[in-house]
Amino acid sequence: MANDFPEVPQLSGATSSSAAAFSDFVEGQGQGMKALEVVIRELARSEVPVLLLAESGAGKRATAERIHEMSMHRGSPFRALSCQETTEEALAEAAGATSGEGTVYLEEVADLNAAGQEALLQFLPAVENNGHGTKSRARLICGTARDLEAEVKAGRFREDTYYRISGVCLRLPPLRQRKEDIPALVRCFLAKYARDFRRPVPSLSAATQQLFQDYAWPGNIRELEDAAKAIVALGDESVAMGGLRSLLMKSERGTNGERISLKQASRAASREAEKELILRVLQRTRWNRRRAAQELQISYKALLYKLKQIGYQDYGAS
Repeated sequence: MANDFPEVPQLSGATSSSAAAFSDFVEGQGQGMKALEVVIRELARSEVPVLLLAESGAGKRATAERIHEMSMHRGSPFRALSCQETTEEALAEAAGATSGEGTVYLEEVADLNAAGQEALLQFLPAVENNGHGTKSRARLICGTARDLEAEVKAGRFREDTYYRISGVCLRLPPLRQRKEDIPALVRCFLAKYARDFRRPVPSLSAATQQLFQDYAWPGNIRELEDAAKAIVALGDESVAMGGLRSLLMKSERGTNGERISLKQASRAASREAEKELILRVLQRTRWNRRRAAQELQISYKALLYKLKQIGYQDYGAS
């Protein structure tokens, strides 16, 4: 069936250090995202520190790279540091290595320990004149999925550091609040992974397109990208979407008052992971079940039983 999703808007250039990541940025189609794009363009013209607030997977890093590419730092390095792993020495090195050029993006800045938060203050120059520093430093952009004001009140994040990094706070909406952008994002990801796997760009059925619109996407854009990647990698849309349909049905049951314990959720996640692995191996072996059982290191009888459990006992060659 023909793919009814519109073409992806033409994207501008990519950073020298992370071209692939930046190419995933797609300008929003809704009024809210268009207004956000206007703010991004304004921020790119200043040096004021930016704090990006959004749920995990909602596009904080892509937005940081977007600001970088539209700023005076374009062509200079874009450095992304995970605050779960970085040290104060690594932070100082990133600041010094740019020597006033480039952009440093701190992923999940709320994870910085006390020493890291103090070191971050040394990164920031005195700010005046609408965000233009008194001395040249790399541009700083921070991102977090947590409520930093609450972290400050709880004593887990330094108040002075918070106010210095939040010259402008930019809130990015979750994917469930910008579903009009899903078609363009899907086309972007399908094209990306078709290039990576050297396969043709798949056309999506109307049922899958509707599934993308109905699903709540708790993992946001990252989860959507994973779904598109699975479609291309497996080469079978129905198999790739089986897990997503299951999650959608579970979420619908949850809205009717059904309470799911953590143990139940863990078991469900384990079953989904097992199902995905089995179907991936079967796809690779062209549904030769005996070869698949050997690769999975289980008996042929055990594989048949598992296929019956997940409803694929009659699918493909025997």
